[in-house]
Amino acid sequence: MLTVDTLEAGYGSAQVLFGVTLTVGTGEVVTLLGRNGMGKTTTLRAIMGLLPKMAGHVRFDDTDLTTAPPYRIAQAGIGYVPEGRQIFPTLSVEENLIATSAGKGRWTLQSVYAMFPRLKERRTNPGALLSGGEQQMLAIGRALMTNPKLLILDEATEGLAPLIRAEIWARLAELKSAGEAILVVDKNIDALTKLADRHVMLEKGSVMWTGTSDDLRNDPTVIERYLHL
Repeated sequence: MLTVDTLEAGYGSAQVLFGVTLTVGTGEVVTLLGRNGMGKTTTLRAIMGLLPKMAGHVRFDDTDLTTAPPYRIAQAGIGYVPEGRQIFPTLSVEENLIATSAGKGRWTLQSVYAMFPRLKERRTNPGALLSGGEQQMLAIGRALMTNPKLLILDEATEGLAPLIRAEIWARLAELKSAGEAILVVDKNIDALTKLADRHVMLEKGSVMWTGTSDDLRNDPTVIERYLHL
């Protein structure tokens, strides 16, 4: 479904990514792992067209999106939950959701509210007045309202209370069971190995290791080498 081939990108003249290659298949959950500053967010931003690419290609469903603007990439079927959530603070929960609605497909206000009942309870509240966990639910719901074929999440549960983290992981597991493809960045290895099919490990902007959840569990040296400080 998604093919990222020898991607290079950065900020101005500072190159961050050096030939990153990864794939996400239909209905597959893939993680992007690595210590802070290794290029995970840069990779996601480059995929979404939020950073210019220096080299390489991004294809999605046989469409070349390498030079496409972000709105075209969203229209192609990729939903993005950015780091920091970036919801519209002055719009209500419901207005945030309506703002990104594709107008057709599985995901509607009703189905998002069914997945996150707390959002329905807060549907008239401005985004700025929500808790961090509620904002993350809203960011996920807003991405789902585009009815994506692939959902990308950057720091899916960063800074959230344990109960909220557990709820987010449970909802992502439901999405996987329903056939949603997911590319996710997070630091919770236990949760990720339960959810994901494959993992891609970045170090200094390059892919250093890829493997299944079983591979990762059975080789603790990978976690020690690429994730621990």
